[in-house]
Formats: sequence, C-alpha cells, structure tokens
Amino acid sequence: MHILLSNDDGYFAPGLAALAETLSAFARITVVAPERDRSGASNSLTLDRPLSVRRAQNGFFYVNGTPTDCVHLAVTGLLDEMPDIVISGVNHGANMGDDTIYSGTVAAATEGFLLGIPSLAVSLVAGGGDHFNTAARVAAELAQRLMRSPPGQPVLINVNVPDVAYEKLAGMQVTRLGKRHKAEPVVKASTPRGETVYWVGAAGAAADAGEGTDFHAAAHGAVSLTPLQMDLTQVAQLPALRNWLA
Repeated sequence: MHILLSNDDGYFAPGLAALAETLSAFARITVVAPERDRSGASNSLTLDRPLSVRRAQNGFFYVNGTPTDCVHLAVTGLLDEMPDIVISGVNHGANMGDDTIYSGTVAAATEGFLLGIPSLAVSLVAGGGDHFNTAARVAAELAQRLMRSPPGQPVLINVNVPDVAYEKLAGMQVTRLGKRHKAEPVVKASTPRGETVYWVGAAGAAADAGEGTDFHAAAHGAVSLTPLQMDLTQVAQLPALRNWLA
C-alpha cells in the first residue's frame, strides 16, 4: 500500500509526524506538505509563479505552495505511480461544519478525491491534550479498511477525532456536517508605525450541533466520519430559478 500524506500545518507539524510514523508500520509513505502553515488556504492552486520542491532531513518533501498544490504536484508530476490513498492531517484543531469550506486540511484530501483517489481529511478536535497518536491510529484503521474493502467509487471522508487517549474514544459515527453561527467580527489593531490592520475573527460557535452531526459526535467522545461531495448545486432551487427566468 502506498499512501500520500499532506496537511495544512506545514511539513514540520507534530500531527503529520505522528501520522507518518503510525502508517509506516504497514504502508509505504510519501509526504508532500507545505513549507509553512497554510491553514485556511481552502482549495487554492498557485498559478502565478512556479513551485519548488525540497526535501527535509526526515525525508518529507515540502513545497512553497498550498495544500492543494502539494497533492496536485505529487500526483501529477512528482510520483511515479498513483498512491492508493491520500490522507491529509493530522490537523491541530477541528474541521467540522462550515470549517470544511475554508480548511486547507480538507482541501488537500479534496484534491486527491478529484484526482480519483480515496482520500481522508483527519483532524484532532484539540482540547489541550494533543493526542495526535489517537488520531493517527484512527487514520491507520480507516486506511486498512479502505484497502480491505475498497469502495465502488472514490470517497472523500472528513474525520474528526476527540482529543483523548485512544481507549477513551466512544467509537465511530457516520455523521453529517453541522453548522456554525456567524463568525465573530474582525479584530482591529495598530502597527508600531500607526497603520491600521485587521485580524480575521474567530469562527462562530456551533449552531446546528444536534444528534447526527459531526459536532455532536465529537462532543460525546466519538470519532465523526462525514462523507463529502464537490457538487455545490442547490438542487432544490433549480425549478424556482427556471421559473424566475421564464
């Protein structure tokens, strides 16, 4: 089994190291990750300049681009063969609900999915314990399951793991995305030169966190598995839009 790993926290991130160490026990691993933290990069490709690839002392490749760049470059140019699975993570922090739209972690896995490869985005719902090994172990179990029972079509699964010891997990649940409240306002500040700058405000709290959502599963100690799709069509509005144009 050949697994391509990436992330959005950068090639030096502890979650990526934990994932690579755990998976290397049963699979051949290639790591292609951003050279710096690219959290919130979403599905952006770098089209205005060339990309460079360098190799760190631990063997990880790192790219001066986005998480999407990393997976796209690896699959379409760097690797001699298609990987069996793409796994992005382990992200330091949850990627639930609306987070998936902005997440570089989810974006890296999405690029694998769009290229026809079963892909997982794995995030640790950080609570201070930083149990990256728990999330890595969950990812390993899912990767082995994907190889034992290959799905009939490429899948993109968003995985959020509670920040607890593996033995304390309350199983796994297949969930839907919840929804957050509106984000908090930007934070206004001044530079030493008196220039006004703005920090993007924190994400809103969970608004739709009922049973069956990723928020609910994680809050109750369970790993949430949410299948994602890339068709953004609002199907329910098609008839109304056609009538509006008539």
